[in-house]
This record gives sequence, C-alpha cells and structure tokens, in this order.
Amino acid sequence: MRGGQIKHLSSFYIIQSILIILFPLNTQSLSFNYTDALTKSLLYFEAQRSGHLPYNQRVKWRGHSGLTDGLQQGVDLVGGYYDAGDHVKFGLPMAFTVTMLSWSVIEFGEEIAAAGEYQHAMEAIKWGTDYFIKAHTHPYILWAEVGDGDTDHYCWQRPEDMTTSRQAYKIDRDNPGSDLAGETAAAMAAASIVFKELNPHYSHLLLHHAQQLFEFGDKYRGEYDASVEEVRSYYASVSGYRDELLWAALWLHRATGLDDYLEYVVENADSMGGNGWAMIEFSWDVKYAGLQILATKLLLNGEHHETHKQVLEQYKSKADYYICACLGKNNGSNVDRSPGGMLYIRQWNNLQYVSSSAFLLTVYYEYLNAVQQQELLCPDGPVRTDELFALAKTQADYILGANPMKMSYMVGFGSKYPTKVHHRGASIVSYKESNGFIGCTQGFDDWFGRDWENPNVLVGAIVGGPNCEDKFRDDRGNYMQTEACTYNTAPMVGVFAKLNQLADKPAKDILSRTSYTFGQM
Repeated sequence: MRGGQIKHLSSFYIIQSILIILFPLNTQSLSFNYTDALTKSLLYFEAQRSGHLPYNQRVKWRGHSGLTDGLQQGVDLVGGYYDAGDHVKFGLPMAFTVTMLSWSVIEFGEEIAAAGEYQHAMEAIKWGTDYFIKAHTHPYILWAEVGDGDTDHYCWQRPEDMTTSRQAYKIDRDNPGSDLAGETAAAMAAASIVFKELNPHYSHLLLHHAQQLFEFGDKYRGEYDASVEEVRSYYASVSGYRDELLWAALWLHRATGLDDYLEYVVENADSMGGNGWAMIEFSWDVKYAGLQILATKLLLNGEHHETHKQVLEQYKSKADYYICACLGKNNGSNVDRSPGGMLYIRQWNNLQYVSSSAFLLTVYYEYLNAVQQQELLCPDGPVRTDELFALAKTQADYILGANPMKMSYMVGFGSKYPTKVHHRGASIVSYKESNGFIGCTQGFDDWFGRDWENPNVLVGAIVGGPNCEDKFRDDRGNYMQTEACTYNTAPMVGVFAKLNQLADKPAKDILSRTSYTFGQM
C-alpha cells in the first residue's frame, strides 16, 4: 500500500459524508465511472488535432488537416491543436491547455497510470509541445497564431476541407508578446518535468526552449494582442503579461531548481501583482491563483531560503483568498453559485472556470495534506482541508450529470449529453463516409442549421455549460453553451484521475471524523 493511503481513504469517506449533508439531491443520487471520464477526456484531444494524424489515431472520423500551415511564411507550423469548434490555432489557450495537462501528470501521474491512461496523457502533451518547438523558430521569435478568426468564422467546413486563410502571425523583438512567450515557456517547462525520466533528451530540449522563451518575454515586454491584432476579438490578454511571467518563472524553478527563477518571483512579487492580486478565477488569461498556489507549495514544503519566507507567505494569503472564495467562506467576496451548486463566474463558457477551480481545489488539498495541515483559516472561520476536495468532487460530478438538468456536460459520457455541439468537424459527416468537398457556405446551408444530432460524437469534450440558473439549451447556434474548448477538459484530467483513485479503493475504515460537517455556507 502506498504511503498515506489509509489517510486518503479516511479522507475520502469524510468527503462523502460532507457531500451527503451539503448536496443530498445533486451528488448522492448518481455514481460516476471516473475511469471512463478520464479515458474520454484524453480521447477528446485527438479530435482537436491539427496536422498529419498518426497511425494510432483513435478518433476515426478525423483526418489530416492544415498540412500547409506556415508555408506562406516559409516555416513549418503543421500540427498543434484547434482550440474549440473552429480551425484557428491560437497560441495562448493552446499553451495553457498543455500546461494544465502537464500539471495533471506531474501531480497525479500515478493515478493516471493506474487507470491505464498514462501513455495517452503523454501523447496529448507531446502533440502540443512538438508544435511549440516548431513555432519557436528563433530565440526571439514565436509564431502566435495560424488562421484568422474572422474569416474562419465565415465558413462552416470540416478541417479536412479548409479553404480559409492560413496566414500565420508571430511575436518578435519589435512586436513583443510577453504573455504568450511566458505561457508557452510555462507549458514547455512543465512538460519537461513530465518527460524527464522517460525521454531525457526531449525533456532537455523542452527546457532549453522554455528558458529562451522566458528570457524573450521578460526582455522584450508587451502584450501579445497589441502585436497580433487579429487575436483581440477571441483571446485578448485582459490580465496583461505579468502573471504569465511569474507563472513561467515558477515552472522553470520547479523544472530546474535554480534559485534565479525563485528570486525573480520574490523580487517581482509587488511590481507584477503576485502578492497583490486577489482573484476568484483561474483561466487561460488569468494565472494569478495558479501561480500563488505553486508559490504556496514552496512555502509549505520549506523549499525556499529564509529571506523568501515573508513574500511567499504573502503569496499564500492570496492563494487562500481564492480557495476561501470558492468555498463561500471569504467574508462575502465569494464565487457565485447556481441553485444547483455550480461555481459561476460568467455567462460564456462558464465550465472552463468550474474545471480550473476543481483542479486548484484538488491540488491545494494535496499540498496541505502532504504537510498534514488539517485546516485552512478562512475569513469566515476555519475550514477542514477535506472540504476543498469535497467541493472539487461536487464540481466534477456536476459536469458529469449531478445537476438539475440531469445532463452530462462531457460529450459522450453517460446516457444524456449535448448532441448538437458547436463544432465544425463533429457536425458534418466525416470525409471518410462522404469524401465529396464541402465548401465554405455549403456547410452552413447543409449542416449547421440542421436540427439533428451531430453525425460525429465529440467524445470527452466539456462544453461551455449552463447559465447561472442551471439552464442549458442544446443548440448548435448557442455557442456560449455548446462550444467545447481544450482548456475546459485539460484540468479535469488530474481531477478525474484523483477521484478514480479514491473511489476505486475498497471500504476499509471509516474513522470517527466522518461525523464532521460543514459550517454554514
């Protein structure tokens, strides 16, 4: 038995008792197969692949696409991921997706392996990092985007039929993008940790690129959407670039152990907002809560010089703010909840925030448990660490079907899920069944407006999800709710793996602590 397993088992039953008290209708009437959820979440990334698909491609309705990407600019940009239901390759959300996949494997690799999904997780990460290596063609050049959102959205085509512009856009010394460079550095540094044992040469290559990209982003500062105007309507960098630079430095410190990167995080804590910004969201744009939790891990484990302690404690106070806000214990400055218990940030694609919060709650629970910290002090009183994972579980279960609609918002999971997902490839007959060319507007005429289920199931995709009243309309044109994104699913890889590991254990010993209940929410 792995060390600490008895403690984790008892914690799981404590969590279950907490859930019975708090969410008797939403979470206790359903039991979920987390292995299946994990398997399907990783399968989804194969449906989002761009480029020349490998022989072991499991999503059979997809084919090769984007095979001339970068050709006009004289660079090979074939590969990578489409972010959502269209065919633009946006660098910032793609990098965040890879960072979150890597973080999932770093923290929950054993659990992913126990479910038989480790190889698929590695493949999902490498599909992204292979592309980033191609896109980083010079120490001070990173290709930021392939395709144009405006022209792409005028067409409804399969990726295999694309006739839209494949113009590529870059950042460089004269046109900087510190946020994009920083997030890509974070992704490659995190991935270098994942590959360190199994493929040390590849790990070293990733780390080399990560260090160069961090230097690029820090030396030539600016927001990438000022340099690549085409991205502003889709992935504007509202939070700026300072969070990404701190985020990248923390991942590089974790990957290398070099004090210089930690010094950067400490010395720039004030000027870059690391110990100033108190956030209630964590996303492809806003990294503060994530980096604050990473910094807290260093504090909890004593992985720092004494001179860093005070600043790291300030980082921890902001990490606690985020967690307490999710728990509803933050003196009124809390994350909203729907009547059904879903954490709610905003109308468009809210489940991205649900999945990212579930991950941070889970990983912070792990960090606190590792140092045997039983309570977290929130403004509204002490909270047992088990409550963090209990909330993460309710959010995961909400996604899988424990919600007022009784619908799984993961496509292909369970018996009821969205069938009219806003996704070009899934909504049009596979070219393998009908290889006749489908033109730009023909797709709108013949496929987009059909009130039928999509011919291809986008298995593992987590859609945007319901509104603040738990209402959801399954309609292809309702893109705010029915479009899925890679960064919705990526954080759930780690969460599902952890849930599966705990749920799969036989009942052993329910300690007296299981009588513990939440305070008033």
